[in-house]
Amino acid sequence: MKKFINQIEPWITEKESRAVGAYLNSGGWMAEFEKTEEFEKSVAEFLGVKYAIATNNGTVALSLCLMALGIGRGDEVIVPDYTMIATPNSILFTGARPVFVDVDSETMCMDINILPITKKTKAIIYVSINGRSGDIVKLRKLCKDRGIFLIEDSCQSFGSKHKGKFLGTFGDAGCFSLTFHKIISTGNGGIVVTNNKKIYDKIKKLKNFGRLEGGMDYHETVGYNFKFSDLQAVVGLIQISNIKERIKRKKELYKIYKKNLSGVSEIEFLNLDFSETTPLFVDILVPVEKRKKLMGYLKLNNIGTRAFYPSINSQPAYKGYTNKKFPVSAEISKRGLWLPSSLTLSKDQIDYVCDKIKTFFNNNV
Repeated sequence: MKKFINQIEPWITEKESRAVGAYLNSGGWMAEFEKTEEFEKSVAEFLGVKYAIATNNGTVALSLCLMALGIGRGDEVIVPDYTMIATPNSILFTGARPVFVDVDSETMCMDINILPITKKTKAIIYVSINGRSGDIVKLRKLCKDRGIFLIEDSCQSFGSKHKGKFLGTFGDAGCFSLTFHKIISTGNGGIVVTNNKKIYDKIKKLKNFGRLEGGMDYHETVGYNFKFSDLQAVVGLIQISNIKERIKRKKELYKIYKKNLSGVSEIEFLNLDFSETTPLFVDILVPVEKRKKLMGYLKLNNIGTRAFYPSINSQPAYKGYTNKKFPVSAEISKRGLWLPSSLTLSKDQIDYVCDKIKTFFNNNV
């Protein structure tokens, strides 16, 4: 029997193991300190921004951005109806209200031509799903003209670009996730990036009990414990050092899948520009009535998959937030499937997955 192929898992090498061992043997205390600062600087340098702030996860990173911008009760924040539920949750955490908008069928990102902007709209969170982006330059101009903050949820987009510029660096602030399935995996973790010194200073205080540095207990404002750790940073430093190889592998995986499955008429690949997009997942669209059966068939053959996120307005947690319909979000969420996408996948494993998918559709299993 073949070993089970997970839908996605982290790429951890001996380099990370040795680095963690060396750090622990050096007497490091594991808490956030010099290694975290080194990691933050490495991320900022790679993305070409002035500041990067590590925190404990991507959801908190988004909430910290909103809080630093003074967004709270009585304010509205526009967010796509198709996204991971952490995006609107981060808005509720601050006391503001999420306002949903449908997505574009080509990119799965929010349709910026139908934004429900009102007098209460204080910010827009633009989610670049799976490394793709629509016209974020146009959106940035709209936000600037209307006095609306732009926050990027780029948690699935580290290494992706739009018109030659890294996603996460267009808005007032951008957020990334470092959970186990991301291109940089530190177990948990998140990063905020910005070129705005005021935002940077506010977030540094907010994540550290309202103080600018540890070892002192003078608190200029109310803050929280949303800190990173040097143990995570040690792992992150190894992975940022070979980020170009990670990006290359992600693109190669997607290309192999697309070539192998190009003859299957019932599978649709969304548009993807490999010169700019680094896909976190290999994503496909299949007929609604066949997705569950395909997932079950692949599981029987030791292949893990994952269905796309349900549309936010369909989730019980957000019942009553809106009575609007979001047809594109609804269709994508019911048809989408993530195939095995680990950086550790071999070509033979990808060929095996594709053969089973073709068998399913060709034999009408």
